[in-house]
Amino acid sequence: MLPISQYLIRSLRSGGAVLALAVSTCPFSAFAQDGTGSSAMPGRDDPSTQETPPPASLEKRANELPEKSLPPVNAKEEKQDTTDTLPDNTADGREIGFEANTLEYNSDTDTVTAGGNVIMRSEGQSVRADNVTWDRTTGQIVATGNIRFVDEDGNQLFTDRLELTDELQTGAMENLLLALREGGRLAAREGQRDESGDVLLTSAAYSACSVETPDGCPKKPSWRITAKRVIYDQNEKRIRFKGAHLELFGVRLLPLPGMAVTTDNRAVSGLLLPDFGVTASNGVEVSDSYYLSLAENQDLKLKGFIYSDAPPMGSAQYRLLTDAGALQVTGYLTRSSRMQVNSDSDVRERDWRGYVAANGRFQLDEYWSVTGSLRRATDRTFLRRYDISRDDRLRSNIDVERIDDNSYLSISGWATQVLLTDQDQDLVPIALPLIDYRYRFKDPIAGGKLQLQANSLAITRTAGQDTQRAFAKAQWDMRTVTSMGQEITLTGLVRGDVYHSDENLTTETASYRGLEGWETRGIALAAVDVKWPLIGKFLDGSQIFTPRAQLVASPNVKNLDIPNEDARAIELEDSNLFSLNRFPGYDRVEDGVRFTYGFDWQFQRPGLQISTTVGQSYRLTDKPSLFPNGTGLSNRFSDFVGRTEVRLRDFVKFTHRFRLDKDSLAVRRNEVDATVGTDRTYAEIGYLRLDRNIESNEDLQDREELRAAGRIAFANYWSVFGSAVINLTDRREDPTLASDGFEPLRTRLGIAYSDDCLELGVTWRRDYVRVADARSGNTFQVYFSLRNLGFR
Repeated sequence: MLPISQYLIRSLRSGGAVLALAVSTCPFSAFAQDGTGSSAMPGRDDPSTQETPPPASLEKRANELPEKSLPPVNAKEEKQDTTDTLPDNTADGREIGFEANTLEYNSDTDTVTAGGNVIMRSEGQSVRADNVTWDRTTGQIVATGNIRFVDEDGNQLFTDRLELTDELQTGAMENLLLALREGGRLAAREGQRDESGDVLLTSAAYSACSVETPDGCPKKPSWRITAKRVIYDQNEKRIRFKGAHLELFGVRLLPLPGMAVTTDNRAVSGLLLPDFGVTASNGVEVSDSYYLSLAENQDLKLKGFIYSDAPPMGSAQYRLLTDAGALQVTGYLTRSSRMQVNSDSDVRERDWRGYVAANGRFQLDEYWSVTGSLRRATDRTFLRRYDISRDDRLRSNIDVERIDDNSYLSISGWATQVLLTDQDQDLVPIALPLIDYRYRFKDPIAGGKLQLQANSLAITRTAGQDTQRAFAKAQWDMRTVTSMGQEITLTGLVRGDVYHSDENLTTETASYRGLEGWETRGIALAAVDVKWPLIGKFLDGSQIFTPRAQLVASPNVKNLDIPNEDARAIELEDSNLFSLNRFPGYDRVEDGVRFTYGFDWQFQRPGLQISTTVGQSYRLTDKPSLFPNGTGLSNRFSDFVGRTEVRLRDFVKFTHRFRLDKDSLAVRRNEVDATVGTDRTYAEIGYLRLDRNIESNEDLQDREELRAAGRIAFANYWSVFGSAVINLTDRREDPTLASDGFEPLRTRLGIAYSDDCLELGVTWRRDYVRVADARSGNTFQVYFSLRNLGFR
């Protein structure tokens, strides 16, 4: 006996003929599509021996076309070479084209009989069969053998025997399979057209899962819907199920009353799948949604939440899509007890609580657009208690923009709601309006590009300092490349500012206040920036070494007399090392003369990329610095800053940012982000340590944090995953903390299954920090979603 491997391909010669024997590489068990697949054995699984036949098989038919091979919707198919053709008209004037190897017409019975690869076409529909008989008197068409019917939407219907009207409307069918172009398969043992024109299917099964692996082997659907009866309305392009049940991995789980799907991928109204969970704040949680299709371009989802330890909650989400843009509005509402943030009292107040979030963007014409976002909560802990969001600030904005080839105009406004901090909401600024206009001259001026900018801002607080600002700026840049390859950029800038402020003493930090009343300021700046890229070979790859030097000069600028609203959080890093102004925003300007130097290095070879940036700056004046201690810029020599990035194919991604003390080389900023693995199995780690070596500053606090996450995939579709966030900051680094240097903030573990049509999983999460009525503790969530059935 020969080994099985030697029988994979075997040729036998007999009378000059060559016979090839091949054994499939697919596992035998994969052919068992379901209880009625082609591999079912007679006897116990034989439908003929059962009183109630099981649902029909969803397995792929031999003559099924892949989606990419289907013609465009409503497109005409190319004709084949045929023995004969007979296009003719039906009673209602519809033209049906016949193509076949043989074609006969009986004038006595007015019957057309076609055989051998028969093709019928009419108004975007087509039928392929071995044999077709058309009774032109009654209009009945009967197709038999290897039938494939393609409707005007590209859906394919496969059956052994099919009755059609002369309008190519389906009638009686046997052993049918409907493969929807947009995904989904419906199989039934038989079908009949009723008096209303609907097709009634019996012993049916539906799934949106693929029935083939990427290797072409049969695959059992991970879920399917079985039903005793199905009503297929071809006019409305809708399939309605009667007596439907959901089966998951072959196990019947729950009934699905009123279930319906469409054959053209339109959304239909109905219940979605429920969610289950257990939280520390609310106990057992059960939620379900009702989806309401309002129109082709808008819908509404209503969702209800029931808790064992809290009153119920409701939510609604409205979505609109137009030719000009899109809008989405979401809201939550409940009446429950709440506690004050940072309060020592455990007294609870019962009140209406909720949250609204809206965002949208509309392109009004070729140049004008409107973008907006609204986020607002009734109190500071609602979002965290109900696990809607973990943000500590909610930002709302509106922005009207006009953009063309040479100009930009923005009229916007911003508002922020603080949540998980003890900051007084009355001291949080509202920026309205913020107007920014820029114009770039199309033609060069003095060999360079000139851009004008006008900006105006009004900041208002309900209790605190109010500030208004306006400025106009002109900036000229000229870039040249010398014969030796040096890239030289010359910059000239002038700006004039006008400020007004009041109630300045309410601002806690004195350096941010400025002088009350009207203040003006003039700014001038000149800079030269030189880069010299040097290219060469290195380690079977290529490298680019680019030394860079920059000289920036500006007269003394009146800074402390001006309120500081937008330039507070300043720190030297690689991204702003060569900026003309290292302060963020416009309210503070770096003056004097400084020299900045550094280099960029890039290395590249197949599968490997490395880039590094290192630099430092030196102030030529001994005037006291405007930069606070701890920023890396407070002395004449700045700290060293840099960044290194490594990418090894798509398997390793590594980024390191650092700041080193100029004197001791102590690490003042150490930030690492690394990812190792593939899209399915990976590990991520993030580490940040800020050691600024200063006493205190409300915008420059020390911090140390570790983040880790990972996922391990197994058994094709399964995976386990986890993540953790740990605060490593101790009391020495931040006296306001009670941490000992190792304080877990949040951990998460879970197991999940995900394939082309199903997602399910169980997740455990633990929150270690309690904020008022948002308790610390464990949260468990069970979720599953099905493609085409409330799939998220």
